[in-house]
Amino acid sequence: MLLNYLIIFFISMVPIVELRGAIPVAVGMGMQGWQLFWAYVVCVVGNMLPVPLIYFFARKVLIWGKDKKYIGKFFTWCYNKGEKGGEKLKKKAGKGLFIALMLFVGIPLPGTGAWTGTLAASFLDIGFKKSSIAVMCGVLIAGVIMGTASLLVSMGAGGIFSCLAPK
Repeated sequence: MLLNYLIIFFISMVPIVELRGAIPVAVGMGMQGWQLFWAYVVCVVGNMLPVPLIYFFARKVLIWGKDKKYIGKFFTWCYNKGEKGGEKLKKKAGKGLFIALMLFVGIPLPGTGAWTGTLAASFLDIGFKKSSIAVMCGVLIAGVIMGTASLLVSMGAGGIFSCLAPK
């Protein structure tokens, strides 16, 4: 069981996949009840662990790597994604930037997780504490959405496959 928790912990730290991919993996591993609750907690911690590094260092690293031969294109793409996400968020949110950042991270769509949200917050110079709390709230929301959706799909798929099984 510890291995399963370690697997989902590391999956939740991976950019793009994050908690949105780790929770369905936990459900796919058969975690239910209290196991799923603890999987949720492990995924939230794993997803939030990189946030300080992203906030304080990612923009600096991306700027450094933009003109490098082998990594330049990827770093430029990441930098532009963060800058574009930040500006888009700022334009739509106005004074409600905290709520906008929380919802941006909380709605489980590709490219809207804690990594992108934190990078956007660093571009917008939102304070670390304020942006971390907004990102944490968004991660909690995304976890609930993904957990619920994963359980519904799992139960639905189980019902479908049990009907197809030979009797």
